[in-house]
Amino acid sequence: MKIKREKPWKFDKGFPIPGHLKNKQMKNKLILFFAVLTVSFNSTKAQNMQGDELKSMEKSAITFTSKNKKVGSLKLPAKVVRQWQDLKFGLFIHWGLYSISGRGEWSMFNEKIDADEYAKLANLFNPQKFDADRWAAIAKNAGMKYMVLTTRHHDGFALWNSPASYKRFNSRETASKRDFVAGYTKACRDAGLKVGIYYSPMDWRFPGYFNPKELPENASLMKKQAYGQLEELMRNYGKVDILWYDGGWLAHKGSDADAAWFWDPQKLNAMVRKLQPNVMINPRSGMTGNFICNEGGAPVKGDIINQPWEKCLTLNKNSWGFNFKVNNMTSSEVLNMLVNTVDRGGNLLLNVGPDSEGVIPEAQVEILEKVGSWLKVYGESIYGTKAGPFQPVDDYYGSVNNGDKIFIHLLQNKGRLVLPALDKKIYACSQLNGKAINFTQNKQGITIETTDLIPDESIITIVICLKK
Repeated sequence: MKIKREKPWKFDKGFPIPGHLKNKQMKNKLILFFAVLTVSFNSTKAQNMQGDELKSMEKSAITFTSKNKKVGSLKLPAKVVRQWQDLKFGLFIHWGLYSISGRGEWSMFNEKIDADEYAKLANLFNPQKFDADRWAAIAKNAGMKYMVLTTRHHDGFALWNSPASYKRFNSRETASKRDFVAGYTKACRDAGLKVGIYYSPMDWRFPGYFNPKELPENASLMKKQAYGQLEELMRNYGKVDILWYDGGWLAHKGSDADAAWFWDPQKLNAMVRKLQPNVMINPRSGMTGNFICNEGGAPVKGDIINQPWEKCLTLNKNSWGFNFKVNNMTSSEVLNMLVNTVDRGGNLLLNVGPDSEGVIPEAQVEILEKVGSWLKVYGESIYGTKAGPFQPVDDYYGSVNNGDKIFIHLLQNKGRLVLPALDKKIYACSQLNGKAINFTQNKQGITIETTDLIPDESIITIVICLKK
C-alpha cells in the first residue's frame, strides 16, 4: 500500500463512489470499509521518526483483519463497548529502560545496541520517585477516564514480576526489585480510572523475531514468553478494562494479520477472554479487535465513523518514551485533537513519557492541567456523548449529543453558523459557559449568531437545548 504522508488522516475522502452505489446507505458502508484501509500522515509535523520506527507507526494506523475470519470470541456486549466509548479521553504511558537514555523507546533498535549490552540498563533502572498515585492524579486532573501503561515494550523488559520473562528480564528480578504493574493497577482503581494494559508480543532480543521460519526454535521461545506473560497480566492484577497489543507483525515486515500464522491469535485471545471476559481488545494481535486504531499526530478529518475507534498520539512529538529533546503539543492543540476525535465518534489516548525516575515531565503536566481546566467547564460536551447529529465540517465545526442536548465545537468563528435542519424544536441556545445566543430555526435549517462569542482554548462550545 502506498503511504500518503502529505495529507491529514481522512476516512471518507479520495475514493470515487460508482454511480450505482451513491445511495446514502451504501456510501456509509463504503466509508466504513475504507476507514480501516486508509493511511495518510503529516509525518514532518507529527513525529521525528524514520526507518522501521516510522514504518511501525504507519502500520499501526491501519486496522489489520486476520485472514482467519472466525473472530466471534472477541465480540463484546454492546453495553460494554458503549461504556468504553463514553470515557472519551485516556492517558497513555510509555516507560521502561529506554527512559534512561532519553532518546525514545526505539533507541535499542535504531542504534543497533546489542541485546546483552542493552540488558545492563536493568542494573541502573531503580526509579526512586516512581509514584503511580501521582500518575493517576495527573490523569484525573487532566479530565482523563482511563490509563494504558506499556507493561513491556519491544525491548523485552517487563515492568512486573514475570516468571515467564525470557532470562528473567523484569523489574522484580533486577535492580529495582519492584512490580510496577501492581502499583499502577491499584493506583488506577483507587482514582476511579479504568485500567489499560499495553503489551508487545514482539521482542527484539530474539533473532527468531526477525527470522521466524529460519530460526523456529528461537521464535517459539518468544511465542512461549508472550503467552506466559499475557496470562500473568490477565490473571494477577484484578480486572483489566483494556488490552492494547502492539508489534505483532514479524521482522518489521507485512502486517499483524500476516503474522497470525505464528502468534495464533485465536488461541491467545481465547485465553485472554477466559481470564478477562469484558476486556476491550485493540486489533493488533492479528485479529479484528473491539475497536479500530489510528496512531500519530496527523489531524483527524472527515465524517463520523459509526464504529468504536481510538486516536492515539504523543504529547512530545519527538518520541513516545522519555526524550531529552522536547517538542510538546500545546494545550490548544490537544483540545483541538480531542474535539475533532470526539465529534467523529472516537476516543483520544494521549501519551506521556516519564523520565528514568518515573516522573512525568513538569512541562507535560502543565499542559495536561490546562486541558483539565477546560474539561471542568466543557466536559459535558465530551463525556458520554454520541457524535452528531450534524456531520463535521473540517477545520470549522463538529457536533455531539446526549439526547436532549446538542453540543457544537466551533473551531472558526465566521460570525454566523448555519446548520442543517432538525426535526426537533429548539427552545434555547447558549455558550456552554452560560452566555445566551440568538438563533433562528425553520424548515431550511438553523442559523446561530456567533459574532460576539469568544473562544476558550481556540474553541467556542455551543449548547442547543431541544424540546423533549
